[in-house]
Amino acid sequence: MVNRIKRRIIIIGGVASGATCATRIRRLDEDSNIIMFEATRHIAFANCGLPYYIGGVIQNRDDLFIQDVEGLKKTYNIDVRINNEVIDIDVIKKSVKVLNVETLETYDEYYDKLVLATGAKSVKPDIEGIESKLVFTLRTILDVDNIKKVITNAKSCLVIGGGFIGVEVAENLINQGLKVTIVEATNQILNNFDYELAINICSYLKTKKVNIFTNKKIHKIIEVNEKVVVKIDDNSYTYDFIIFAGGVKPNNDLALKANLNVNFKGGVIVNEFMQTSNADIYAVGDVVEVVELVTKTSTMIPLASPANKQARVAASNICGVEDKYIATQGSSIIKIFDKVIAQTGISEKIAKRLELNYDKVYLFSNNHASYYPNTKSMLIKAIFENETGKILGVQIVGSDGVDKRCDVFGIAIRLGLNASDLTKLELCYAPPFNSVKDPINMVGCMIENVINKKIRNIHYNEISLLPKNDSVILLDVRTRNEYLKESIEGAINIPLDELRTNNDILDKNKTIYVYCLSGQRSYTACRILIQKGFEVYNLNGGIRLYKMMIK
Repeated sequence: MVNRIKRRIIIIGGVASGATCATRIRRLDEDSNIIMFEATRHIAFANCGLPYYIGGVIQNRDDLFIQDVEGLKKTYNIDVRINNEVIDIDVIKKSVKVLNVETLETYDEYYDKLVLATGAKSVKPDIEGIESKLVFTLRTILDVDNIKKVITNAKSCLVIGGGFIGVEVAENLINQGLKVTIVEATNQILNNFDYELAINICSYLKTKKVNIFTNKKIHKIIEVNEKVVVKIDDNSYTYDFIIFAGGVKPNNDLALKANLNVNFKGGVIVNEFMQTSNADIYAVGDVVEVVELVTKTSTMIPLASPANKQARVAASNICGVEDKYIATQGSSIIKIFDKVIAQTGISEKIAKRLELNYDKVYLFSNNHASYYPNTKSMLIKAIFENETGKILGVQIVGSDGVDKRCDVFGIAIRLGLNASDLTKLELCYAPPFNSVKDPINMVGCMIENVINKKIRNIHYNEISLLPKNDSVILLDVRTRNEYLKESIEGAINIPLDELRTNNDILDKNKTIYVYCLSGQRSYTACRILIQKGFEVYNLNGGIRLYKMMIK
């Protein structure tokens, strides 16, 4: 046996979670030997900032580096070994085999505790020509360096994948003067969001000259004269280069070699202390399976913020300070030119798939007082539990103020708050920042009205399902000028201000479906008619959402 004077803790992987784990361990344990292996030349860099370096928003390459080798050694006394790749784990001997990628020599190091922070890796689809030198991924500093070189003389780019990275890359390439096309295999970009929110961003991107193909499949990529010809369905298109921003999968090769338990997607299964099936091996970040907060189901949610929290939990437990990672709720946000889209909790897609007893409301609201300059509108979609009004998920698209609202909703979901709780939240108010009744309060009021049966809603996708006979009335309560400019086919018009004195022309034997621009005036109209004995439904989100989706 080797004489182990000091405890040895090995961390495999740098970037965010590995470095976070290492520095937390050192702050709790001054004596242990901490060795961090990183297969590349770079540790602790801001991979979320890579698209913005491409676009010139981040101009200095060095700004991408959160910490360097020398800093970790001097400040934290951590033995950082870059260009050293761990290629095997022997759980019996409690040792790792390391390849020095520069000298190609291998050596072994033993451990008392081991942390896997290996993250995720790009999964290139099975497309002929995908390995072309003109097809780039975007996950490392080397990737971004290669892309920056090719941009210099390029005029066009195809981005494969319409997720967060794909959309961010598209924005930044447009800002560099390139013509950009996004191709997405599914029916929408930003697949984590529900269709109504994603389509809003899709339409906006097209106004910024981003060409978007959805429901399209790439069949072949061919290099021709230092360009790439791409066959998409039955058509061929030529680009200067391609950025693959598609799916990722857990980088679990070492976990499999160590016979650790993984799920069907390859995610390493950990307990609340971030321990794997081997008590001396911990795992954090994109490589691990997590519990989704709302549904309590196991899933994969590769996000930077949860990864850092997991790293802290693992480090604490390694050092004897009990800490637990409870669940991930998927809070995320993305800036797209002047738009912002954010989410927290579950989407309606997930609620449907799991057959939850849920409902939803839509709210168009201003980001601050309407009379204060530069007011911007936001669309909020909230998913809630029927009967209790518990908030399950929220998605918001707008600009200024989206982040702050989504953060508050995120706290509400984390604490299990319901609609009534939202109505009572006392949030900061001044005209430049808010209205007297914050959109969060308004969402609470809307949900409260539904669960207290003060209103019944119909949604945009249900209008086309209404009977095509005289058993229903579609009622537009906007002004006559608004009605004449644009309306839903078959609707009659009684402006809200005239409804109290003209409701006698409506037939109480018919069901009335009421709408206005966004749902606020029609809610008031519904309350008038309900108290007059009519059977009434309100078009949630109004003609504004309906027309947006129909188009």
